[in-house]
Amino acid sequence: MSEIRVDKLKGEDGSSTVELTTGATIPSGKTVVGAGADFTIRNLTGVAATFSGQVTYEDVTNIDSVGVVTAKGGLNVVGGGATITGVTTFFNDLRAKGVIENVSAATTFLDANSKVVLELDLLASTTYSYAMQPASIGVVSFKNMPADAQGGTTVTVLFTQTSNTTGGVGNTQSIRGIGTDCTVVPNVGGAAISGISTRAFVGGGSTFVGLSTNPGDKEFVSFFVHYNGGTNTNANSYDIFVTKNGQFRPSVVGV
Repeated sequence: MSEIRVDKLKGEDGSSTVELTTGATIPSGKTVVGAGADFTIRNLTGVAATFSGQVTYEDVTNIDSVGVVTAKGGLNVVGGGATITGVTTFFNDLRAKGVIENVSAATTFLDANSKVVLELDLLASTTYSYAMQPASIGVVSFKNMPADAQGGTTVTVLFTQTSNTTGGVGNTQSIRGIGTDCTVVPNVGGAAISGISTRAFVGGGSTFVGLSTNPGDKEFVSFFVHYNGGTNTNANSYDIFVTKNGQFRPSVVGV
């Protein structure tokens, strides 16, 4: 293999560019420097690249960044939507049109004390529906409540009383009030930690929030779960408030 040592390469006429017909290979650790010059490249393929200035490009299929992407001129998504994982912080107004909430079916399970636990996963949804089963709800569990910083969230459950058989109409008495027994399962650093037992605050001079005794009634029960930024494993760092708008049933007038 031969070696050529030169300072400059010019075309045969002394002014035109030089064509590297079959390409060129830059050894590992070496660089190409163009002081104040522009490079026009039709296709660039490599393992890594570092740019100290502004990079302008069009018609990029994918941008995969391992760090922070800063869009100083704004971000315009014209198709395909946007999928965001993790906590998103907006410093100015957030204005959205046509927002449709995801309504998930609430799930239940029995805890160690054989109480029916209504589990509401706050990372999956903040609006749930639940048809009462032949057993009263004993515990309302708020799973994955963000507890990395002070904050709060509203969770709404649409309850439907399904039957007037024994146990079918549930949570109508004070001892079985909705929110009488609650569990908060904080989410810290992207992972759920041990749950905390507490009870909800009720308003309007009420002592509990109970469901309708009329089979078929539909009722909205809303919870506001507040984390005050204190020790996220301490029950005193959480407050839960519960309200009800209920006894919805078909109108006697109309279709």
